[in-house]
Amino acid sequence: MELDGRVVLVTGGTRGVGAGIARAFLRAGARVAVCARRPPDAPVEAAGRPAEFHPVDLREPTAVREFLTAFAERYGRLDALVNNAGGTPYRLLGESAAERHARVVELNLTAPLTVSLAAHPLLKASRGAVVMIGSVSGTRPSPGTAAYGAAKAGLENLARSMAVEWAPEVRVNTLVLGMVETELSHLHYGDEAGIAAVGRTVPLGRLAVPDEIGEAAVFLASGRAAYVSGASLLVHGGGERPAFLDAATADAATAAAGTADTAAADAAGVTTADKESRDGSV
Repeated sequence: MELDGRVVLVTGGTRGVGAGIARAFLRAGARVAVCARRPPDAPVEAAGRPAEFHPVDLREPTAVREFLTAFAERYGRLDALVNNAGGTPYRLLGESAAERHARVVELNLTAPLTVSLAAHPLLKASRGAVVMIGSVSGTRPSPGTAAYGAAKAGLENLARSMAVEWAPEVRVNTLVLGMVETELSHLHYGDEAGIAAVGRTVPLGRLAVPDEIGEAAVFLASGRAAYVSGASLLVHGGGERPAFLDAATADAATAAAGTADTAAADAAGVTTADKESRDGSV
């Protein structure tokens, strides 16, 4: 397969998006290690093989460095690092002290930097790749998750700088994610009806699934992206329909006038084709 013989580490790879990324790399033939504070409820598997779990708290720099030292001894190489671990509860800025918000920044920005620095010697030796898992929250206002959005904005900038400093041996890119349906989606969007309603706000008509994020990560880590570094790849289903389009009344008035005009023409026995010809439209 495409990544046979390669070793990949996915942080936070035990559930949700991280598990989807791990499965995609397993399907591509890689040997996959995942790390998190707690083991998964069930092994993360694909293509008849499991990802190998390692416990570590990524917010503890000493523990991270010890983990990567042991990782080098166990695996002998590292070809791709996917900095996926992160997340945040919904919390308005004024509802918590700065220290609580700082912990969110620590997990979503400082931890990926810590892991990347510890992994750099292995990645440099293999001429490997780093994939940061960013978010559209870092590109727009993020009320209720402001610290998370700020951290993701910083992560994307960090990746660009890292791509310059570590070139040409290590490529660094960011996947900028929109909404993804995971086992925790109900906490953000409600029941199945709520998730479906949120999905309809996306141009592609649904939320992403974790394995789709994984396929994009495999691309950025593979030889198919050999000349892609310092890039941000949007994986958001087309983004969000601008709210002003639904709030504006100009199009609604035009549409209403057109409907009334057509109804009057029908009442007068004028066909649509006759009307368009008369108006010079055809």
